[in-house]
Amino acid sequence: MFKNKDSVGGTLSVIILLSLVCSIIVAGSAVLLKPTQVEQKELDKQKNILSVAGLLTPATKSSEIKTIYAKNIEARLVNLDTGEFAPAQAGFDAAKAVKNPAESTTLAPADDLAGIRVRANLAEVYLVKNDAGEVTQVVLPFYGTGLWSVMYGFMSVQPDGNTVNGITYYDQGETPGLGGEIENPKWQAQFHGKKLYTADNQVGLYVGKGASENKEYGIDSLSGATLTSKGVDNSFKFWLGKNGFGPFLTKLRAGVLNNG
Repeated sequence: MFKNKDSVGGTLSVIILLSLVCSIIVAGSAVLLKPTQVEQKELDKQKNILSVAGLLTPATKSSEIKTIYAKNIEARLVNLDTGEFAPAQAGFDAAKAVKNPAESTTLAPADDLAGIRVRANLAEVYLVKNDAGEVTQVVLPFYGTGLWSVMYGFMSVQPDGNTVNGITYYDQGETPGLGGEIENPKWQAQFHGKKLYTADNQVGLYVGKGASENKEYGIDSLSGATLTSKGVDNSFKFWLGKNGFGPFLTKLRAGVLNNG
């Protein structure tokens, strides 16, 4: 007698075989594509750093980004507790450091203004240099919780450690047309020239309704996006404060770290 190929056992065997083949294909593809994904992620980071530093133009090609970055940007690690430069670490990844208790700090609720819970002890900053090797800007990474998402961005600061050149947000999941407008260049343009700190070294930069009337420190909230705007404001309060880049920027303002 012939075996019934339409039996339950036969059907299950085919399903299991197909699942196994598909799993092997998916796993193999993931392994093969990982180097490309890592390279693309690094290229996207470099693009955003160059963008906030004003080193990209509409005519800049993707193939030119690595060259421009290598010529003009020096990545340095900073100890956030002391504000001092830290020894280089090959392959440093702040996202991984946050998950390692030995490389991170759990924030007390009163200190966790940005809603991030844990902060890596080290952070990568990016020194922007001219052809003479002089530091013309320092790009700082920052992130914090908005209404729906964690919002990631870069801020470019002048060598005085107190004046904003510009900001950019490159990864966020806020409401399109409302909170998502943090990526709108027109809104971001408000930050240019604003001061970070007051005369008594308190964080002066802030986001609020009608804040642009304060020409020195204020940034207008996004219309219809109160909670996202509050999240942005809290992000700056944290990262410019004592638990963020405050110690580093204090040294920068004092001229201790100028030009590396």
